[in-house]
Amino acid sequence: MDVLVSLCKRRGFIFQSSEIYGGTGAAWDYGPLGVELKNNIKRAWWRDNIHLRPDMVGLDASILMHPQVWKASGHLDHFTDPMVDCKACQHRFRADKVEEQSWIHYCPATKGNKFEVPAGEPCKHCNVRRSLCPDCGKGELTTPRQFNLMFKTFMGPVEEAAAVVYLRPETAQGIYVNYLNVLQSSRQKIPFGIAQIGKAFRNEITPGNFIFRTREFEQMEMQFFVKPGTEGEWFEFWRGERMKWLQGLGIRAEKLRWHQHGKDELAHYAKDAYDIEYEFPFGWHEFEGIHNRSDFDLSNHQRQSGKKLEYLDPATNERFLPYVVETSAGADRTALVVLCDAYREEEVEGEKRVVLQIKPSLAPLKAAVFPLVNKDGMPEMARRIYDDLRGAFNVFYDDGGSIGRRYRRQDEAGTPFGITVDGQSTQDQTVTVRDRDTLKQVRVAAGQLAAYLKEKLAG
Repeated sequence: MDVLVSLCKRRGFIFQSSEIYGGTGAAWDYGPLGVELKNNIKRAWWRDNIHLRPDMVGLDASILMHPQVWKASGHLDHFTDPMVDCKACQHRFRADKVEEQSWIHYCPATKGNKFEVPAGEPCKHCNVRRSLCPDCGKGELTTPRQFNLMFKTFMGPVEEAAAVVYLRPETAQGIYVNYLNVLQSSRQKIPFGIAQIGKAFRNEITPGNFIFRTREFEQMEMQFFVKPGTEGEWFEFWRGERMKWLQGLGIRAEKLRWHQHGKDELAHYAKDAYDIEYEFPFGWHEFEGIHNRSDFDLSNHQRQSGKKLEYLDPATNERFLPYVVETSAGADRTALVVLCDAYREEEVEGEKRVVLQIKPSLAPLKAAVFPLVNKDGMPEMARRIYDDLRGAFNVFYDDGGSIGRRYRRQDEAGTPFGITVDGQSTQDQTVTVRDRDTLKQVRVAAGQLAAYLKEKLAG
């Protein structure tokens, strides 16, 4: 992960937030390449889940909602994690995750020498297992207590109990409270879905692992409303669709797996749940979930608000409260999956090559244009090509350093095609196009470059 984090900063994917002031913990800013990658992922998700499906519509709900929403949803009472504190260093940990991190140990068998012991393992010298704080190795941990993860703030000029509002911890509730509005205005019929992409906030006790666990993040969520009794069939349908979609992003199948929640893992709203996990450098972890939420949310909002949310089937005149199948993906975690899965180190002609083999349709830059040397009309032709292409593609112009160094920079950025204007180009109006993954080079007529790139990117 350290290598990937370094590359992300060096190439302008992701920076630590407020870095000039020492940084803000677990907060990250997306640089020029990072914002393009994340936007490409979100656009692909929106296109495939909304534009290409007649039974799906979009929504963009407000972050700030009526406080009763969170009472009805169960978040005020149940959205908690068990927290423990170190009595010596005052560091805080999730009680259910404390065994998943390496721990500091002052080993009595080696006269108190300090060791860092891998997570879940005993000290190899004295065979003792962790019992004290994993960070300082000296303090006892407190008894676990529940900690609500929602950020609280105040609406209006007065900070009093009546003005309390919350930053939403998930985007789903904005869909549920708008379910009736969307149903009536879009003239959809059940089964149908509502999808949105938006920010959510959770006051995580122990954030970390780069952009994997942060307090501010973006979700890509879909709530699919179905007739009770059919939710099992739709649950399996969406499980298949989501795994197929992720593999369509170019993510290796062997790096993905399912994890079904046990009874002790299920969220308060879930009847059944599966996580899609990826094998990150720090282990297998979830980045998308598929949940059978039954009628938990709509029934609670109906009861709390006093508003009837039942669906009237026009074919049978039957009234029922829909069940919900949810797919919930983290846009930031999906971006991290794409980066981790694309990272390669290769040896080419005796030199190490670092390359991000991002699927071309997701790559931040689609092509880079280089004049071989800055003379003999090559820069002028390269500039014309660059100006012509950037109307249709996000492309980059680079005339600094040797051509080999320029290729390497674009390999690290994940740019799939390098276009070089050389001495032959000014004679016959052809250029060399280099493929990032195969390193093969072909001659293409300058006037055919846009069509060539379009075909390659579509494929």
